Amino acid sequence: MAEQSTGTLWGISAGPGDPELLTLKAARLLQTCPVVAFPAGRQGQPGVAQKIIQPLLAPEQVQLPLTFPFVQDAAVLTAAWSQAAQAVWSYLKTGQDVVFATEGDASFYSTFTYLAQTLQQHHPEAKVATVPGVCSPLAAAAQLGLPLTILQQRLLVLPALYAIADLETALDQADVVVLMKVASVYAEAWQILQRRDLLAHSRVIVRATQIDEQIYTDLSDRPHLDLPYFSLMMINCDRSSSALPATQRPDFRLG
Repeated sequence: MAEQSTGTLWGISAGPGDPELLTLKAARLLQTCPVVAFPAGRQGQPGVAQKIIQPLLAPEQVQLPLTFPFVQDAAVLTAAWSQAAQAVWSYLKTGQDVVFATEGDASFYSTFTYLAQTLQQHHPEAKVATVPGVCSPLAAAAQLGLPLTILQQRLLVLPALYAIADLETALDQADVVVLMKVASVYAEAWQILQRRDLLAHSRVIVRATQIDEQIYTDLSDRPHLDLPYFSLMMINCDRSSSALPATQRPDFRLG
């Protein structure tokens, strides 16, 4: 008897919140795969990815919430990744495909990376594929009506500022800086931007593309903001835009 082929784990990029930002490929896989996994929400509430994809799912599909703790403890995280990988493998080994939907893009600071790597460490024969999508900096730029970068501008993305000195270095090296999950360091970042005269060229976007999206432009009079976890800051350090004709220069003075 021929050995049964294993299923494929698909990393599906659910985007930042707007369900219409799902790619056609992602939507097709979400509707046809027998098992749909996603990060479990907190306190019994559905997570971002689950809310995005829920309208596409059918009753006969298995829905598999996986727990990924919001902690820095390596041992706790490793145990959670292993448990999630084993839950997914229980379906893959029977030949069923599994899609794992993650907010944003599945290759951009994504939980999917840890799930896929852990799965392949425990089961090298496992097949993994990724469907690209829209990550939050791209969504934020679109919602702001601004280009993320132009011409030779250098972009630097910081996933989270555990050392505020990283921001100083980033502002020295890049023309555009994106700070992911800025809530915990907003006050310190504001002081640095004030000293560098960059507050008028900085924006904060909360839950980009979601129904409760919030946008703050020109942060000059906002030294303190009560921001949730999914908050992002875009800083334009290159204020001249001198390489473009005046009629083609992006307006970085919104607000």
